[in-house]
Amino acid sequence: MYVSVQEEDRIAIFSVTPKTGKLKHLGDTELKGRPAPIAIDPDQKYLFAGRRKAGDFGMTSFKIDRKNGGLSLIGSIPLEGDPVHMSTDKTGKYLLSAYYYQKTAAVHSIGDDGTISDPPVVWRETDIGAHYIQTDPANRYAFVPHIANGSLNGANAIFQFRFDAESGRLTPLSPTRTNPRELDGPRHICFHPGMDIVYSSNEQGNSVTVYNYESNKGNLHPIQTVSTLPKGYDGQNSCSQIQITPNGRFLYAPNRGHNSIAGFRVNLNNGHLSPIAQTPTEAVPRAFSIDLRGTFLYAAGL
Repeated sequence: MYVSVQEEDRIAIFSVTPKTGKLKHLGDTELKGRPAPIAIDPDQKYLFAGRRKAGDFGMTSFKIDRKNGGLSLIGSIPLEGDPVHMSTDKTGKYLLSAYYYQKTAAVHSIGDDGTISDPPVVWRETDIGAHYIQTDPANRYAFVPHIANGSLNGANAIFQFRFDAESGRLTPLSPTRTNPRELDGPRHICFHPGMDIVYSSNEQGNSVTVYNYESNKGNLHPIQTVSTLPKGYDGQNSCSQIQITPNGRFLYAPNRGHNSIAGFRVNLNNGHLSPIAQTPTEAVPRAFSIDLRGTFLYAAGL
């Protein structure tokens, strides 16, 4: 497991005991420039980290030692903006990234040796608040959620693109975006592993929205929105990431403020959600991950 520690300019490396879920800290890899978003290619050969220090925005790639998890530096490139999220496409040929303040989504090609192309293949303007980017399971479409954040007039939308897996190009769909409720602020999304259903965590709305996904057209249609907070809570809060278990039965979204992770049961007939509980966690749980077997959940607070 890899955890970026932004304020200490390092990536922490842990081993995981499959039976118990216990973590063992193996060491750290130094990376100057306030590393934050991390992406790993589908073959788990390379790790990519975004650097968010003003004046030193960039991406760095590492080769992963499959025996001990160690990281060996491959190289770095500069960026024109502050990368808030990164992911690879399903082939591992392209690295996609989102830029909140620069109103942009970008695509870089990945070399056979793990190098990142400079300049990018695509540097496409969207709108303020871009916070995430991911291709769909078929690698045909890409989606970029934009939070609302009233003070910055965020787009409060999920932008929809056709993704060309050969060239890496992003082409806006019609409609170009899907809009949730006012000021919901979609931040991250995840796909159900067995149905044409997409879920978004809503940063300002403190909720999760369920979308029907037209996988032949790449369009999203909202069908349900459920709160991540317990009834009666009126304190400050905002949602962060979202993930679903590998078997598609349970979904989770962290609350930053209530400091919990909201759990939901998934209806396997229509994808609708039923709240289970809010589990206390570290203060400001910004990031989390579920292991590949769906047995353990790891949360990181600020």
